[in-house]
Amino acid sequence: MTAHTPARTPARVPPLIRVLRAREASLLLILAVLVLSTAALNPRFLSAQSLRDLALNVAIVALVVVGQTLVLLMKHVDLSVSSVLGLTAFLSGALFVARPDLPVPLVFAAGIGIGALLGTVNGLLVAYGRVPALVATLGTLYVFRGIDYAIVQGGQITASQLPSAFSAFASGSIFGVPYLVLLVLTVMIVFSVYLRAYRAGREYYAVGSNVEAAHLAGIHVHRRVLTGFVLSGAIAGLAGVLYLARFGTVDAAAGSGLELQVIAAAVVGGVAITGGVGTVAGAGIGALLLGVIGSALVALRAPAFWQQAIQGALLLLAISIDIVLARRSARALQERSHR
Repeated sequence: MTAHTPARTPARVPPLIRVLRAREASLLLILAVLVLSTAALNPRFLSAQSLRDLALNVAIVALVVVGQTLVLLMKHVDLSVSSVLGLTAFLSGALFVARPDLPVPLVFAAGIGIGALLGTVNGLLVAYGRVPALVATLGTLYVFRGIDYAIVQGGQITASQLPSAFSAFASGSIFGVPYLVLLVLTVMIVFSVYLRAYRAGREYYAVGSNVEAAHLAGIHVHRRVLTGFVLSGAIAGLAGVLYLARFGTVDAAAGSGLELQVIAAAVVGGVAITGGVGTVAGAGIGALLLGVIGSALVALRAPAFWQQAIQGALLLLAISIDIVLARRSARALQERSHR
């Protein structure tokens, strides 16, 4: 007769320890150290105007990061976001030039609709055309930018051509917080809840973690991938309208190079390029961290090229950390399966 050995149950980790272990907590700590050290060297770094400019500059990147997070969670990538932003920014301005009395909400809806249409092209290529996302969106990055140049034909939209009610959206504020920033925070909260609390949101994690298992679980993977790219395009379209409101003057080069900044922010914020891991909050903090680094370098009068070098170094560091954590997780699962 052998004695019965009770099955081991994993030790429960206290909630406070889980919070401290989260990537977001370490990013916030780095952010606090960076802000305080920069402010110690240059007190004007924390002036009201500096903080306002920083918030406005980071907000548009953080908004595009939300859509990129959806795509990255499914182990894909959307390189075309900068071209979508640039095209929608110019077309939104062109609408105001053609119809100065057009209601502002209608232009917002048009920008979102144009972005969703462009995102649908990406989604169809990746989900149903089976074209790798890197190739498909790299192609549309240039196609959309080419269309932009063809439409613009060397011209530009200037702030004087925009209605004052629209321009006021970027300059207006509530208790010192710009409307533009409040809108971006609202979008981030909505998508955070969507990913965390709704079945459709959890499906992005399932598809990115194991696509075969997602199929077996009854998830319509193609439709989920298409939806992710449509949402990414729609959010980039909204960002294009906000870009127009923020800067007033746009041409065919608007938003160029933004795609790498957005991907870097998402990955630094803990969204794994291997899919299935990450949060909108973490990606937003990643965008804020990169924005603060850029502003700190300006405040400290460091050469501009250091910003890109640090951005690249942070991206490599974040990817390295993700690879190490993924290997540790796989090793732990393997050891458990042999017990």
